[in-house]
Amino acid sequence: MGLLSRIYLTIYNWTVFIGWFQVLFIAVKTLIESGHEHVYDAVEKPLLLAQSAAFLEILHGLIGLVRSPITATLPQIGSRLYVTWGILYSFPEVRTHILVSSLVISWGITEVIRYSFFGTKEAFGSAPSFLLWLRYSAFLLLYPTGISSEVGLIYVAMPYMKVSEKYCIRMPNKWNSSFDYFSAAIATLGLYIPGSPFLYSYMLSQRKKALSKTKRE
Repeated sequence: MGLLSRIYLTIYNWTVFIGWFQVLFIAVKTLIESGHEHVYDAVEKPLLLAQSAAFLEILHGLIGLVRSPITATLPQIGSRLYVTWGILYSFPEVRTHILVSSLVISWGITEVIRYSFFGTKEAFGSAPSFLLWLRYSAFLLLYPTGISSEVGLIYVAMPYMKVSEKYCIRMPNKWNSSFDYFSAAIATLGLYIPGSPFLYSYMLSQRKKALSKTKRE
């Protein structure tokens, strides 16, 4: 099972790497050639596929295929899936905002580095020191830009949520319950307040552990 797991994770990491590399390349190319207003339309399909594939990482953690704690994996992937599907896919009005470019490029660079690191590590047992450093250092800049873009896009989408009442459930109905997507978005923004420092602190501790181990070796 150890060998099978390693083969599976190698294929998974390099497949998703290709997806994110495509997203990043198309985003930068479109931004330069056509402007930020056209970035989402250019990257939509590969973005939806690459980001949705991350759901498997939650399953990997639950079944013990990887050592990443689910308490760190779930909020990070959950927030990205929410922004990808619940904001960008659901509300076309926000797709031309400049924050889409900063979001996609921040995510793209982060994931290209991360999946190339883990793909190399699974395939060869270790990764080059420069890739290790990038894996545990790039987030120092890219995490704040990515999180700021996520929060900004949720905020930008909120007026459209309120007017359209998309995904809302109003009473009376056969379930005898209601759901307001606008209120849920406010609650989600509230979760970013404790969640962002927690994840950033976790990544800082992981960076310290990984880089100090390299120095000892």
